[in-house]
Amino acid sequence: MAGDGLFTRENLDSTLARVCAATGLDPGGARLLRFTNNAVFLLRSRPVVVRIVGSVSLRHRVDKVVRVARWLAEHDVPAVRLHGGVEQPVRVGPYAATVWDAVPGGGAPPRPRDLARLLRRVHALPAPDGLPAWDPLDDVRRRVSEAEGLDEESLDFLRRRLAEAAERVAALDFPLATGSVHGDAHLGNLIPSPAGPVLCDFDSSCVGPPEWDLTPFAVGVLRFGESAADYRELCDSYGFDVTRWDGFAVLREVRELKLITSVLPIMGSSPEVRPELLRRFRDFRAGDSAAQWARYT
Repeated sequence: MAGDGLFTRENLDSTLARVCAATGLDPGGARLLRFTNNAVFLLRSRPVVVRIVGSVSLRHRVDKVVRVARWLAEHDVPAVRLHGGVEQPVRVGPYAATVWDAVPGGGAPPRPRDLARLLRRVHALPAPDGLPAWDPLDDVRRRVSEAEGLDEESLDFLRRRLAEAAERVAALDFPLATGSVHGDAHLGNLIPSPAGPVLCDFDSSCVGPPEWDLTPFAVGVLRFGESAADYRELCDSYGFDVTRWDGFAVLREVRELKLITSVLPIMGSSPEVRPELLRRFRDFRAGDSAAQWARYT
């Protein structure tokens, strides 16, 4: 399994050990915080987080993540910081990882207005060199290409919907000026700290429409039952409501395709995600826009 670069629960510990050996860190007693698109570990020996890319086809993004993290630090944007003294990203065999300073505990839970404030800061910054153009379906295509546990007919359906969605995205006329965007902006990608919330997860950062950064919260209200009042707070603080724009339906479809396919590459090795993934897929395929989904834990 390790030879083909697949990252599974069976080789989590050995992969972490290799990353730590390459960086002079101690993996002993590390706690797995999350394993969906990435495996995220908090080390016990030091306040350090190790984030290992789970999807083979998305490991190319790790260099961008490092570049964005350094760019945000240069502009003093509240965001997670790369751990010093380590050459980043870290590559060991087929695996790619980044190493971060853990965010100190404490601080109030992030509010939608905090997200709006940070997004406005990011959107106002000149983009760093090499930041790619927005291509919201690229990661979806890549995940479909390495899918586990879906039959070919289902994959063909997804490929057709991807092609149709790409045509609709290309025809959009965005009202807001193109700029630097986070790419996956929701409250789950804000971490509380004593100094206030900080941004994390730069896998999807790009140069694109700010409307895209307002879409995850809006879809969260529709699909995950998140607070409509909270979404209103986001809109009021940011100054734009993406759901009132006639292109929102297209962005919603793209976001839902991402939510459906996000764990496709690990569905076989992490069977606990399978029921929720299949439920999302069935609802989407049936055109059930009112069905409620659950977050992966």
